[in-house]
Amino acid sequence: MPQSSIARAIMIFGIGLILMLGGAAVWMLLRTPSQTNEVKSTGEALIGGPFELVDQFGQARSDADFLGGYMLIYFGYTYCPDVCPTSLGIMSQAIDQLEESDPAKAKRITPVFITVDPERDDVEIMKGYAEHFRPGMIALTGTSEQVAKAAKAYRVYFRKAEDANSSEYLMDHSSIFYLMGPDGKYVKHFTHSDDATTIATALATLIQPE
Repeated sequence: MPQSSIARAIMIFGIGLILMLGGAAVWMLLRTPSQTNEVKSTGEALIGGPFELVDQFGQARSDADFLGGYMLIYFGYTYCPDVCPTSLGIMSQAIDQLEESDPAKAKRITPVFITVDPERDDVEIMKGYAEHFRPGMIALTGTSEQVAKAAKAYRVYFRKAEDANSSEYLMDHSSIFYLMGPDGKYVKHFTHSDDATTIATALATLIQPE
């Protein structure tokens, strides 16, 4: 075969291959999500979920008990020397400020404290601790398994930082407030670095009237 014919055949083959690949690429782009097995994100934060714990009055409580209102949740422990009492104080002050500006919205919020140290934080201790903060605060404890399940649902880190030479210990844990909506879903979170006014201002915007 003449060289010119071979070159022409190679060129035609190359053009055909390019067109075929281009068409395949376009076809892939135009396929529907169901055809490509695409998994779409719902846009919802994977924070929160079912829990079964016991409150400071010895009553069994679950996440379903709080549906219809807002929860402002904090995970900590009563033997915490500084961060936990400071954070719970800020939580209480934020709700107090909201109560002054919009009592109806403040009434919709239940402050919830969940221990990450169920070995020491029994019902009696949780009751006495909660009394130092805002009236109406629900303090929850339970078995180690129940607490671990709740913490996992809220993506809360905690670990015993035990001194081998002491029977006393501290707990390492994340320090975050979670605002959960009437449907039990995550709305927003705050950190212990947020002050009461910042949180109160955000709550005034986020809390919806009944």
